[in-house]
Amino acid sequence: MGEQKVLVTGGAGYVGSHACKALKQAGFIPVTFDNLVTGWQDAVKFGPFERGDLLNKADVDRAFKEHAPVAVMHFAALSQVGESMQEPGLYWQNNVMGSLNLIQAAVEHDCMDFVFSSTCATYGDQDGVVLDEDSAQYPINAYGASKRAVENILTDFQAAYGLNHVIFRYFNIAGADPEAEVGEFHQPETHLIPLILDAVDGKRDALTIFGTDYDTPDGTCIRDYVHVCDLVDAHVLGMNWLKDGKGSRIFNLGTGHGFSVREVVDQTRHVTNRPVPINNGDRRPGDCTKLVSGSLRAVSELGWSADKSNMKQMITDAWRWHQSGTYTK
Repeated sequence: MGEQKVLVTGGAGYVGSHACKALKQAGFIPVTFDNLVTGWQDAVKFGPFERGDLLNKADVDRAFKEHAPVAVMHFAALSQVGESMQEPGLYWQNNVMGSLNLIQAAVEHDCMDFVFSSTCATYGDQDGVVLDEDSAQYPINAYGASKRAVENILTDFQAAYGLNHVIFRYFNIAGADPEAEVGEFHQPETHLIPLILDAVDGKRDALTIFGTDYDTPDGTCIRDYVHVCDLVDAHVLGMNWLKDGKGSRIFNLGTGHGFSVREVVDQTRHVTNRPVPINNGDRRPGDCTKLVSGSLRAVSELGWSADKSNMKQMITDAWRWHQSGTYTK
């Protein structure tokens, strides 16, 4: 089993690189497939690297022929909600057409176990409810819509060719590898905790809070955060679920508990023991008031646990990574 390879698209990115480490620890060889548009070659530490683009079918076929993976973990995607509102075509082209190339290649090369990184953004703005796997899907931006489209493609390929798949829907990912081998670094940075940490150590003048008039206790958006290490552990469990012949399944990944932007800021102030300079800004288009993800199915069926997904640990691990340095192109 130790020689089995898993193709990890987006393996040079934030979540993908952590997944590669988890796969290696589980006895697999992770093969990173990445075009390095948003990923970092410095993050490829745990197995072979194939530089390629999902929109180029020849690149995808080459990776399957070269490595004969037993499964695919598909993380590669554009994922900025604001950008998806302004440039929807970019998201439909990259996220949907790229995924279709990958899914077709997997079937053609008889790689029939497929783990897909989806998002709670497929549910849209459903305030005041804990979202489970059977909640209706009403995406309100092209990012969420493109991910839902890929879910539909997987369902069709299951019916036509027997492509077994596990779909994970989650929203806010936080934290970093506790050993600081890999971590979170985007250009431009859009995720809340790295932005706060940048403000804390002077890499930016202040954190801008987008919207302070939401219908929440402190006026700021509420999100469900999952530690990246808990998240990728679920993906390994999902892959093994397929290998055990248990069939296609959708799982939400969350804690069922949301944190507001101001609560995350306060916890960061506590962990770092430093002030957080803040500017209040207008709401961003496409942002929901509250998204909280129920994960009872993942807990009961996969045996998943979100042990690291408390805000103090997520910020502590992110701060350790933040202080250790960043990737270079």
